[in-house]
Formats: sequence, C-alpha cells, structure tokens
Amino acid sequence: MRVFVLVGLLTASVSLACTTKKQPPVEAHSALADSADQVMYPARFNLTDQGLQRAHVDADTAYFFDDNNRMELQGVHATFYTVTGAKDAVLTSRHGTTNTRTNNMIARKDVVVVSEDGRRLTTPELIYNQQKNEISSDSAFVMTEPNRRLEGVGFRSDPNMKNIQILSGAKGVARGVSTGPATAAAPAAAYPPRAASSTPAGPVPIKR
Repeated sequence: MRVFVLVGLLTASVSLACTTKKQPPVEAHSALADSADQVMYPARFNLTDQGLQRAHVDADTAYFFDDNNRMELQGVHATFYTVTGAKDAVLTSRHGTTNTRTNNMIARKDVVVVSEDGRRLTTPELIYNQQKNEISSDSAFVMTEPNRRLEGVGFRSDPNMKNIQILSGAKGVARGVSTGPATAAAPAAAYPPRAASSTPAGPVPIKR
C-alpha cells in the first residue's frame, strides 16, 4: 500500500510540474497603456537645440500624452553630445519623462550618468535641460572617478561632469593625491587629501 501511495504522489508531482511548464508567460501590464494617446516600443528620438543635436534617447517603451507633448518612458538610454557632435556622456534610468516642446527630460529611478573620460554619477532623479545643456538634481548623489569620490545633496553640472556645483552637504575623498609641486595639486577645498571632510553649507563649484 505504501508503495502505491508513493508512486501516486510522484505521478501527481510530475504531472503538476509538466502543467506548470506549459503555462504561457504573463506579460506585465502598465497602467500607462490604458490612458496613453499612443504607445511606441522601442522608441528613438533626438533632443535638439536650434537644429543642433544635443542628445539621442532610446527607450524600451514610450507612452504619449497631452496631444503627444509629453512622453513617459521606460528603460531609458540617453547619449549626450558636445557642440561639435562628439559623444559626451551616457545616461541610463528605469523611467523618464520628456517634454517634446522644450526637449527637456526628467530621469527617475536608478539614474546613472557615465562620462566619456570615466566619471560616474548616481542619483534617484535627474533633470536634463537641453537649452542650457545642463544636468541637475535636488536629490542625494554620488560621483566617482578613478581617484576621487564626491557626494552631496543637489547639484548642477554639464553632462560630462567636468564643472559640477554641489548645492549642499558636500563631502569628498581623494585617493592617491599627487606628491608633486603644490601648484599641480588639486585645490584642497575641492578634493580634501586622503580623508573625507564636510564643506560649509551653500553651493560648492568644482572645476577640473
């Protein structure tokens, strides 16, 4: 009797496993699709200023609203360019919003910006102003590069982060500070040597 029960249980388990495997995958449904004027996937478009391309945006999905003046994006990958057309930096985020009238964009959730020369910035939310060619945020952020780390709350910067202004709570760590002449060393206020230090409240401009 025990043998038959065991075989019956094994048969039922195998049958259940086979039934589970045959179930079709369930596609995640976005509530945005129910109210959008139009849905496009994938989506590719440029952000321009007087005919000059400043950024190219790829998104997994774009939902159009307000007579196609607003796009809600999922799976954002944006490439920024200099005025000469050279690649400047790359931004990725889980979500974003683009205003097609101003060409400005808000990136949200797991925002990462990586410059061509190795700087990397992470923040929960970021605004790209196409007319100013500026990225900014009022949220906490961390920026790292090969020998330095900066963090704070809020910043204003060019997309490649060569000139960044920290709004508050600025802290920095410099590793492997040059032992050469003082004139060649980074400014102490911008990169405190070897240990973290807090700067006074207020915007802190940092240039490279």
